[in-house]
Amino acid sequence: MLNPTTPFRIALRERNLRLLLTGLAASQAGDWLYNLALLAFVYDRTHSSLWVGASTAARILPEVLVGPLAGVVADRTDRRLVMLGSDFARALAMALLAAVAVLHAPIVFAPLLAALSTAAGSAYPQCVVAVMPALATEEQLPAANAARVSVMSICIVAGPLFGALLLLLGSPAIAFALNGVTFLAGAAVVAALPRRALAAAPAAERSEPAGLVSELRAGWLALRDYRDAVPVVGANLIASTVYGALTVLFVILGHRLGLGAAGYGYLLAGMGAGGLLAAGLAGRGAASGRPRQVLSLAVVAVGAPLPLLAIAGWLPAALVLAGIFGAGSIVTEVVGDTCLQRSLDPSVFARAYGLVVPVCVGGIAVGALLAPILVSLLGVSGALAVIGGAVVAYALLLARTPRPALAPLATATNAR
Repeated sequence: MLNPTTPFRIALRERNLRLLLTGLAASQAGDWLYNLALLAFVYDRTHSSLWVGASTAARILPEVLVGPLAGVVADRTDRRLVMLGSDFARALAMALLAAVAVLHAPIVFAPLLAALSTAAGSAYPQCVVAVMPALATEEQLPAANAARVSVMSICIVAGPLFGALLLLLGSPAIAFALNGVTFLAGAAVVAALPRRALAAAPAAERSEPAGLVSELRAGWLALRDYRDAVPVVGANLIASTVYGALTVLFVILGHRLGLGAAGYGYLLAGMGAGGLLAAGLAGRGAASGRPRQVLSLAVVAVGAPLPLLAIAGWLPAALVLAGIFGAGSIVTEVVGDTCLQRSLDPSVFARAYGLVVPVCVGGIAVGALLAPILVSLLGVSGALAVIGGAVVAYALLLARTPRPALAPLATATNAR
């Protein structure tokens, strides 16, 4: 399964997985396209980095704040209704954002509508990951997860390029409107999926409604009682934090390579391409009987390229190193998600996953805030060396910790 197309060939054989991945691809590409258009629009109207930062924060913070609640909603409600409602609400937010651009409404509406869109979509990832075991067989699940995460890598490369083309040919309003159309396309896909697969887990349907605190506690207890929650969540948190740091450091490295602002885009594209090429490896790692060792190697791939990036003075070398990081990140996410899907009780999975997602998104913010501090203290080279060394040290600790091997505890049901 080392061929990067293998996970897609396996997943796309099944109609329901094919539909889910198609809708996800449309939505994710639109999101990356819209992100570029949003920042360009805000900067063009304000010429203020503060407004740009506020708009970025508005896109991230709702997922951190609402994520746990979204997990409860995904567990206790018909996921089909949740996903449809999410798509329609986000399409409406994009329509309003396009109106703000066309009518020259106050710019404050841009970050507010971005926050609304993120909040409306906060339950969507939990729903997608929660329903995949019902759409795939046990043997298909690792490949399906690899294909799902690879969609993100494709969109990281294609979305900004398409967004830049739209900005050259049109206006941000067109990009916002097109993103709204992608959400409507996603809703059409969800409507075509089997209702039984998207229903709330049976145990959740039978139990009596509980308070929010009790619901969140159920998700926390599921994670706490999972013997390998720390290495799984820890590895994903590390990868997310490094990604957040690289969103800052790539800008500096791009200028160091003599490419200016375009260097950031090249390095980001290299990262996405590396993740895409590692799709087959990620699927094979998730299907292996030694996921702890796979996670350790993936975390090494996340950290080891960073000190070398500090001394890379040649763009192709920097792109390869960024690609290695992208490969390590995708393997970490695919292996971690597959372990959680196989091991957690389906009736509380979304609540547990709803706690994991905000932690990882928060890690991105922490990394982005930590990077400038390290640069001011150690310089770019020192910051990359320290971050890379810390990540590799964690990977070695993960490999040496005498704990039981990560193992699947549950068998997926196939609701095709």
